[in-house]
Amino acid sequence: MRPILLVLALVLFTQSAFAGETPWQEVAPGVKLRLISTGEVKPDGTTLLGLEIDMPAGTKTYWRVPGETGLPTELDFGGASAVTAHEILWPYPTLDTTNGYADYVYYGPTVLPIAVTVSPHAPHADMTAVLGICSDICVPAQVRFSLALAEATPDRANGLRLRQAVALTPIDWDHSTTPIGTVVYDAASGMLEVPLSDPALDPTSLIAATASGLPLFGAPQKSPEPNLVLIPVLGQVDETDLADQPVELTFMTDHGAFEIDRAVTVTPTD
Repeated sequence: MRPILLVLALVLFTQSAFAGETPWQEVAPGVKLRLISTGEVKPDGTTLLGLEIDMPAGTKTYWRVPGETGLPTELDFGGASAVTAHEILWPYPTLDTTNGYADYVYYGPTVLPIAVTVSPHAPHADMTAVLGICSDICVPAQVRFSLALAEATPDRANGLRLRQAVALTPIDWDHSTTPIGTVVYDAASGMLEVPLSDPALDPTSLIAATASGLPLFGAPQKSPEPNLVLIPVLGQVDETDLADQPVELTFMTDHGAFEIDRAVTVTPTD
């Protein structure tokens, strides 16, 4: 990973919140963040929050696997928060290859939906977020939010905004067809070989990632063989690092974004 110059931007204050949303906090010129919610907690204690990022079209933040130069997003619901569990529901990202490096990003206005579980008494979220904001320089921005999660009436505007963001999140492939066959790592070429069997899958949209984010994978490439996509493995990789390791493959279709897991078979070097 190449070194990058970071300018630290810390916004460490907490402001009182409006129904269903906190006030905006500016973290960089033209970039501000807030926490939004549906204003409604379900009987099972679950609800949706969203980290809303208002930034120019040319400014970016990063997916769950940030890539070669990106900065990861981290959320902390410690302290006095009533949140007992949380999961970011990552919308499908854009592959950015600026200066020859592969990063997975979101450009411009973005909502990162967060599925949370809260304790039943006085549901409230106290959250610290750390994330990378990049334009000409990269800023690791830190913000703190405090927000009541159960209002007298649901926040319909923010509820709609959150549902739209969730609709962009890849879901498990549960169709009767199998869109991707056995994934093979060819150690000689340093490529994942991904056979495709469903024409609905856009081969240029394929993203490969492990649960840990390592090793990193690059942009999909066309193969001379029909219905085969090659995905480069970036950096030095030992064959044993990938053998039988599950890799999540995310892709786009006409019906939206999906994901499927495949265990990697390794073709060793001679």
